[in-house]
Order: sequence, then structure tokens, then C-alpha cells
Amino acid sequence: MKTVLDLTAIVWRKSSYSDGGADNCVEVFDGFPGAMPVRDSKNPTGGVLLFPVAAWSAFVDGVKDGLG
Repeated sequence: MKTVLDLTAIVWRKSSYSDGGADNCVEVFDGFPGAMPVRDSKNPTGGVLLFPVAAWSAFVDGVKDGLG
């Protein structure tokens, strides 16, 4: 069974690691239990990637350490 989540009412924030321009931003939502929703700001009605919190944290830590 496929579950569809309604994420239309949430407030997204742009990643502090985006380049600051409107065209190259990753947006995230911090209030989703156990997961980190991520989307492309250029396509707000497009798909959303949903990462487990531990995986997202490891990715962000890797970027901060220069591994990403």
C-alpha cells in the first residue's frame, strides 16, 4: 500500500547552504516526525524527497566536513 502525504500546508525553509539565489535552493521542513522532507525550490509543486532523520543528519555532517 502506498501512502500519500499532504505537505501542501507546511512552511518550507531554504537551506542555509543554498547559494542564496532563487534558482538553486534546497528547501526543507523541520517539523516532520522522524523524517526530513526536502524539495527543489524551483519546482515547489514537484516531488518531495523524504529522508530518515539519521540519514539527513549524516549527509549534512558530511557536507560540513567537506565530504559532500
